[in-house]
Amino acid sequence: MIDRRRALIFAACVGILAPLAAAAQRTGKTSRIGITVGGFAPNAYVEALRRSLAELGWVEGKNILIEVRYAEGRGDRWHEIMAELIGLKVDVIVAGGGAGPTRAAQQLTNTIPIVMPATYDPVAEGLVSSLARPGGNVTGQAQLDAETTVKRMEFLKTLMPKAKRLAVLRSAALAQTHMDAMEAAARSLDLQLQMLTAGRAEELDAAFGAFKDARAEGLIVLASAVFTAHRKRVVDLAAQHRLVAVYEHGDFVDAGGLMSYGPNFEALWRGAATYVDRILKGAKPSDLPIEQPKMFELAINRRTARALQLTIPQSLLVRADRIVE
Repeated sequence: MIDRRRALIFAACVGILAPLAAAAQRTGKTSRIGITVGGFAPNAYVEALRRSLAELGWVEGKNILIEVRYAEGRGDRWHEIMAELIGLKVDVIVAGGGAGPTRAAQQLTNTIPIVMPATYDPVAEGLVSSLARPGGNVTGQAQLDAETTVKRMEFLKTLMPKAKRLAVLRSAALAQTHMDAMEAAARSLDLQLQMLTAGRAEELDAAFGAFKDARAEGLIVLASAVFTAHRKRVVDLAAQHRLVAVYEHGDFVDAGGLMSYGPNFEALWRGAATYVDRILKGAKPSDLPIEQPKMFELAINRRTARALQLTIPQSLLVRADRIVE
């Protein structure tokens, strides 16, 4: 009787301890995270992601390994980069660089979770089924940038009330819904838009030459891994052609651009860490709703304004989150 009782107690203990041991084994696993960046190293957004992961308990070299790959402004490298990361058997991919890297990853895997730090409109671009229920292996954050692009247009009109022609520098991946929203806003502001696509850095000179020939008075630079990677070149060309330009984010203003309005990209990359954390703890990408930015920043470079002999209206200065003197 005593031996039978001991056997039952032992079996019960095994039943309790086995799941605990399995959990400990899972906790002790080192997960591998692949990260892509459209620009060059080093990158402040990657470092923001690293810090946020550390705050969530993921310590590099202890329970995670991080593999970062830089496209260096070349959109034709996404397939090669994603193939390399998948070959390393990463547990999750943080696809920074717009829609291009996410689409390339989707073509190569339907099992490895993919987190988008920031993509224009993943539904319109065919990357996910919906924001609430993305389905498949992709989730993350959507800029839904058509609204902010319209706002940039309004800011330019505030700067140049008499302007009639605006140039738009865009990437080939821009969704039609975004272009439609811009055209509608332009009509309401009595503006004509000239849209030009530059898919490579080598095409920037020709694009700006076309803007000059069309006598564009202002410029909107839309999001592109190429433009961000070569932002100093873009900013210098705008200055050379004396174009009053507004950009997507503050990195362009720091490089000498006049003005930017858009999501806080560092906050978006920190938010991507939350998705990675949940996925590594067992959540499925298909069950994680795609979120939209909560923080937006208006940045103005007064030094550039003076070089353009442009007076920034007080209405914009009081709205600015950051002013570069």
